[in-house]
Amino acid sequence: MASEAPVSEQHAIDAVLAGDQAAWDVLVNRFSGPLWSAVRAYDLSAADAADAVQGAWLRLVESLHTIRDPDRIGPWLFTTAKREASLLSRRNRGERLIADPAGTEHSHADPALAGQVHPDPAVAVLTADEGRRLWLAVEEMHEPCRSLFRLMATAPDAGVHQLAGRLGMPSGSYGPTRGRCLNRLRTVLTAQEATP
Repeated sequence: MASEAPVSEQHAIDAVLAGDQAAWDVLVNRFSGPLWSAVRAYDLSAADAADAVQGAWLRLVESLHTIRDPDRIGPWLFTTAKREASLLSRRNRGERLIADPAGTEHSHADPALAGQVHPDPAVAVLTADEGRRLWLAVEEMHEPCRSLFRLMATAPDAGVHQLAGRLGMPSGSYGPTRGRCLNRLRTVLTAQEATP
């Protein structure tokens, strides 16, 4: 195997399982480009993108002995890399949300109150807590609601046409979608209040 590239993933996996480093090199050369392309869509830092790609390779190493269809490794790696990137993206977004009390980005603090100083610490704590609860509820929602609320918070002066365009929807769909998302958010917040 070391002298000749495998013709299929099946041959490569068999060679990898036999300890052939050249087979690993073939797999890495074959799939690294598509994996990097997959994770770039998640707006990760270079280090996080590298972690996502490396995570996909690690999952492959962990699963080598259980692979049932080696010829499907490409799509499997692609999906795994996207999952790793999604997890890192959500983790990073959560860190930004919690670590950014000034209200920039998508802070859990109420964007309308960003930069305001509350003379009463109790009011400040309650306001921050309400903001955190709101943004945690938004994070639990599915698309397009999650993106819609983030966009509303970060571009409060944008018009309907601009918001709809950024969300990739027709302007006439924005109002009804916003209404449905607000109803869902209300339901999530009500459920949170009911849970001790």
